[in-house]
Amino acid sequence: MKYSTYTNIIACLFILLFSYAAVSKVLDYENFHIQLSNFPYLPDAIKYFAWLVPLSEFAIILLLIFSRYRLAGFYISILLLIIFSAYLFMVLLFAPHIPCSCGGILQQLSWKVHIIFNSCWILLGVTGVWLEKKHLKSNF
Repeated sequence: MKYSTYTNIIACLFILLFSYAAVSKVLDYENFHIQLSNFPYLPDAIKYFAWLVPLSEFAIILLLIFSRYRLAGFYISILLLIIFSAYLFMVLLFAPHIPCSCGGILQQLSWKVHIIFNSCWILLGVTGVWLEKKHLKSNF
């Protein structure tokens, strides 16, 4: 298979992941907002984060859909996952209590398993970046 086939598959997986995440947050916005307000270290910014997170996820989806912007979509996906994983790690190490803000099937995961889950997606994103660069290089 060509590099583009693999990057299309990885992009589709990320589109599914971020679609699920964004739609679940929007459909249950009130609960998502309440759960975010329980997070330590995000005091007054909750009202912005409650919209910024799903909007960011929708923006990533758009970047990944269009092959011209796919590389940027992979980079931003990785960045968002790293930021969220680092935040989870900080909460696990330093927070007096651990709130829950995951929806759907991810609610069943422990926070440590969630960090592992995110790490796997980060590795998949790095693979997507590498393959997309190979694909772009092979077209020149």
